[in-house]
Amino acid sequence: MERDSKNSVGGHAGMTHKPHQQNPPTWAIRFFQWFCNDHLADAALGDMLELYDRRRARLGKRKADLLFICNVLFFLQPFAIRRRSESTSHHTLAMYKNYFKITWRTMSRQKMYTGITVGGLALGLATCMIIFLYVRNELSYDKRYADGNHIYRFYNDYRGAQAERWTSTSPVVAQIFKTDYPEVEKVGRLVPQKWHQAGSNLFRREDRVENTYEEGFAYADNELLSILEIPFVEGNINALAKPNSIVISKRIAEKYFPNEEAMGKTVILNDDNARPYTIGGVMEDFAAHTHLHYDFFITLTNAEFWPGEQTSWCCFNYDTYVKLRPDADPAALTLKLQSLRDDHLLPYLQNNGDQSAADIKKNHFFGLQPVRDIYINTAGVSDELHHGDIRYVWLFSGIAVFILLLACINFVNLSTAKSANRAKEVGLRKVVGSVRGYLVRQFLTESVVYSLVSFALGVGMVTLALPFFNALAGKQLALPWTTLWFLPMLLMAALVVGIIAGLYPAFYLSGFKPVDVLKGSLSKGSRSSSLRGALVVFQFTTSIVLIVGTFVINKQMQFILNSKIGFDKEQVVIVQGTNTLGEQRETFKSEVLQLADVEHVTISSYLPVSGTNRGQTAFWKEGRSKEDVAVYAQEWSVDEDYIKTLGMNITMGRDFDTRASDATAIIINQAMAKDLGLPQPIGHRITKGQVYEVIGVVEDFNFESMKGQIRSLCFVLERGGAFASVKVKSSAMASVIPALNKVWQRFMPHQPFRYAFMDERYARMYADVDRTGKIFTCFAALAIVVACLGLFALSAFMVEQRGKEISIRLVMGASMKNIFRLLTQNVVGLVLISFVIAAPLSWFMAQQWLKDYTYKTPLSWDVFAIAGVLSVLIAMSTVSYHAIRAAMTNPANRLRSE
Repeated sequence: MERDSKNSVGGHAGMTHKPHQQNPPTWAIRFFQWFCNDHLADAALGDMLELYDRRRARLGKRKADLLFICNVLFFLQPFAIRRRSESTSHHTLAMYKNYFKITWRTMSRQKMYTGITVGGLALGLATCMIIFLYVRNELSYDKRYADGNHIYRFYNDYRGAQAERWTSTSPVVAQIFKTDYPEVEKVGRLVPQKWHQAGSNLFRREDRVENTYEEGFAYADNELLSILEIPFVEGNINALAKPNSIVISKRIAEKYFPNEEAMGKTVILNDDNARPYTIGGVMEDFAAHTHLHYDFFITLTNAEFWPGEQTSWCCFNYDTYVKLRPDADPAALTLKLQSLRDDHLLPYLQNNGDQSAADIKKNHFFGLQPVRDIYINTAGVSDELHHGDIRYVWLFSGIAVFILLLACINFVNLSTAKSANRAKEVGLRKVVGSVRGYLVRQFLTESVVYSLVSFALGVGMVTLALPFFNALAGKQLALPWTTLWFLPMLLMAALVVGIIAGLYPAFYLSGFKPVDVLKGSLSKGSRSSSLRGALVVFQFTTSIVLIVGTFVINKQMQFILNSKIGFDKEQVVIVQGTNTLGEQRETFKSEVLQLADVEHVTISSYLPVSGTNRGQTAFWKEGRSKEDVAVYAQEWSVDEDYIKTLGMNITMGRDFDTRASDATAIIINQAMAKDLGLPQPIGHRITKGQVYEVIGVVEDFNFESMKGQIRSLCFVLERGGAFASVKVKSSAMASVIPALNKVWQRFMPHQPFRYAFMDERYARMYADVDRTGKIFTCFAALAIVVACLGLFALSAFMVEQRGKEISIRLVMGASMKNIFRLLTQNVVGLVLISFVIAAPLSWFMAQQWLKDYTYKTPLSWDVFAIAGVLSVLIAMSTVSYHAIRAAMTNPANRLRSE
């Protein structure tokens, strides 16, 4: 067929129309060109367009359009459809092969840029991966329960002036659950705190004489084993059904009963042969990701610790777990639980004339905490267990996001900074016909390649760093290579990070116009990019906030460990296990006192450090138990040497001594005197059922975490206890330990000598804070390193682009000082802007963190000043290398090349 010349309207071949003529639907023409094979497309489309013109003149445009569409659809037949698989795939493969070749050449030519980009991104990604593993570990606790959605822990919720949530409750609550709440399928109690034989004990087989100190004891109901779905190696979930039975872990069974069955064997605790225990079963060791970690469960079957203890609301010592029926509504049950207060607790208080009944009715509520929330403890429930902290999960997650942003910002900054170097490439490609879409894909491919290489390097960094991080954090984290999702997730993350980091540079670089390249205006624009300045400000704002956070956390830790706490923890050795000395206790104490380097000795189970006994009791002024609200105070049994051994300060009255009347004497702290309303308490009589006379007031001291207020505490005279605290003369510690061991072996030859230092035990109370501070410091340092890497490379490119200007200034007489100031003043200005933004932000964040501590370091201005100066010094030292190098370069060498 004779063809017209290929003038076109709208880019369609064969369409020769006058300007006023109308064309068929554009989408139909494009659709035809897309699916029709090459050897038919031009000829067929030309014929269809001529036919369209005749139809439009005869039938009108609407009918002509419809018939044209029908003609297009007629060609949807196998003979006409384009077979594009081979050509397209070949074209695509060749295109991406070319992209990768260009990327490799770019990386090879610009080694410093490549190293900093890949290294900084890899460092940021490695940090993010470690934080991801940490966060995943923290959020993975208690997920193993098959019926986890139905398992809850009961807690008290006091909403009065000093709001508090805690788990300990009366032993009768479990029985009330069974009788009054059909929604509850099972209920079991746990005594986790150090109470009677819960906590730690000396342990041995009945047929052995050597005792071994073991920790991880708790009392438990038999039903608790099935509620917590504890698996057994020997026996079953009825292992605690019999009185005087005990369940041990697989680890303990292998330790004491190797190659033999442990179930049915008899064991002795604390050399008490009168009360042997029978092993009712051997349970699997507790999984790492569970809120409970015990090696021994002592049965509560038929247990009663004093007459009437199991049927009274007097004392709260039990944690209660429940398993709800599948159809139970936890929210409705929580509302119903308030009947526990109204029908059981309040009548008990009212019958005993307790004036706290009105306050309890108004402010005391009960709740249910899902077992999967116990470890992370978002509800803020107080108990005796080790917990994670959701705030640290959010904090470290935020740090991970910011570090990744810093690494991506480096890529954006460096990509745009070297834009002048890529301008000619982009301009030439556009001149020879390359479209912007292809250029965008090329630059995104480069970004993804950088990301993939960085991810590979980052995984290697994580592998090397995890052992050190685990030692620092007290964790056992590992890369989950065996899980199916890990490698696909890494690949997907690499692609996402590469695309996100490369989006702006891709569109920025591909947007260059050839005419601008030829005019040389791009290099000027790239030097003064406001976006890069804003990104640098963001980087250093983040860095300054992290620096301030590091200073505040470490300053608070030093405040906790070194501030005056109301007692002397230095040079005190704690000898453990003295409760097994029996009648020899006082003789042992006397012999220790005879050692030349020992100043004082006291024996008690109550010490102002973690891991020792606690006991809260209700007190009233004598004769006021029916009129006044009870004052709940810690009641500690001590001997007459306790206060002077621990260096406590008596502010009123006197200490205990040997007079007989001190058997009914009591010493209270200042907080208790205030709570009792006794400004001059000496000589007043207070009662808890037994009447005591106040003979002294001790200065308040911290016996719990500094996060809380110092609460009421009192001392009563009673000899005995599990710990002998030995005050040693300064610089004599090395010699006194062997001497103490020698004395101990004379009294207890079949029991190991165990000791600890009180200052170390005190520091252990804040181990989590110290550990968190060190982790935070490491992450902050990594973030600063990532930011500095970007600034270092950015300064190199800036110096390179301003090379001609610097050379001319040097020829005209500019000094090295002038050049240095020229190249660094912009960076200093950006850091100062960062400081102005970061100072109030970091102050607010520090205040939020410190508000959890009642006793805290003051947030002074010097922290922010040091952070600001340090950030300026970091920035200056980062750019100084290139600034000094540029100032010392011979200008003739650079100008000769122009």
